[in-house]
Amino acid sequence: MIMRKFRNTSVCLALLFLSELPLRAQQSPGTSDEGYFVNWFARVDKTQAEQPRWMTPLATTTPRLEEEFRYDIFWQTNNQDITLENYGGAKGLELIPSSRVEVILVAPPAYIVHNNPAVRDGFGDWGFLIKYRLLSANAEHGNYILTAFFQTTVPTGQYKNGATDAIITPTIAYGKGFGDLDIQGTFGVGLPTGSQTRIGYIYPWNNAFLYHLGRKFWPEVEVNYTHFQDGPNNGKTQVLMTPGLLIGRLHLWKRLALSAGGGFQIATTHFHSNNHNAILTVRFPF
Repeated sequence: MIMRKFRNTSVCLALLFLSELPLRAQQSPGTSDEGYFVNWFARVDKTQAEQPRWMTPLATTTPRLEEEFRYDIFWQTNNQDITLENYGGAKGLELIPSSRVEVILVAPPAYIVHNNPAVRDGFGDWGFLIKYRLLSANAEHGNYILTAFFQTTVPTGQYKNGATDAIITPTIAYGKGFGDLDIQGTFGVGLPTGSQTRIGYIYPWNNAFLYHLGRKFWPEVEVNYTHFQDGPNNGKTQVLMTPGLLIGRLHLWKRLALSAGGGFQIATTHFHSNNHNAILTVRFPF
C-alpha cells in the first residue's frame, strides 16, 4: 500500500514536470515557436550559468542540467566469470527545453551482448528521465545544487533483455563544491508497475567525489550502493567502488565539445551480481 501511494505520488510529480515544458516555453523570449527555438541556446547558457560547472561522473547521474549526446559502454563480469557487454548504457540525447528542466531520451536503447550461447543478444529497454532543478548556485554564489528526477523505463527489450514491466524511479539528486573538490549524489527507489514481488524494488544510492586537476582532468571515486527488496535478491545489498578519470571539456567546433573517461568497478560486499566491471563514456556537450 505504501509503495502504491509512493508510485502514484511519483506519477503526479512527473506530470507536474511535464506541465512545466509548454508553460515555460511560452514564457521564454519570443511568443512564437520560431522565437522559442531561436532563443534555445541563449536559454541553455543562462540556465547553466546559474549552476556549478562540474564534470558529470561516470556512473552517478549528475544533478546539473546538461545539453549533450552521451554514449557509454559497460563490461560487467558476473559470478560465473562471463562478461556482459552493454553498448549504449541506457544513455542518449540530453536537452534543456526550459530554464529548470532537462529531458534525457535513451537513444538508441542499449544493445546487450551476453557472450553466452544460452542467452540471446538484443536491444534493452527504452526509457527517459526528466530533471527538475529545485535549487542551484554557481561557484561565485555557493556552488551547490538540488534536483528532482523522474525516470521511466519501458519494457521494449528484445529476447528478455529488459524488465517485464515498466519501472519508474523517482530520485533526489544533490551536489556541493569545496574549491576544486565536488560531491555529487543521488538517492532513489525503483518501482515496478507490475509483477512487483517477482521484479522487486531497488534502492540505489550513489555518491561521487571528483577533483578538478589542472584544466581538463577530473579524477574521481564513486560509491554505488544498491539495496534490494523482494524479487530474486530480496534483503541483499551490493556496494561497488568506482575509481575513474574524466577528461574535458575539449572544444571541437563552435558550441560542440568532447568529454571522455573511464573507470573500474570493484565489489566491496560479499553479495554482488557482478564485479570487476569496466566503464567507458564519451559525451558531446553542445
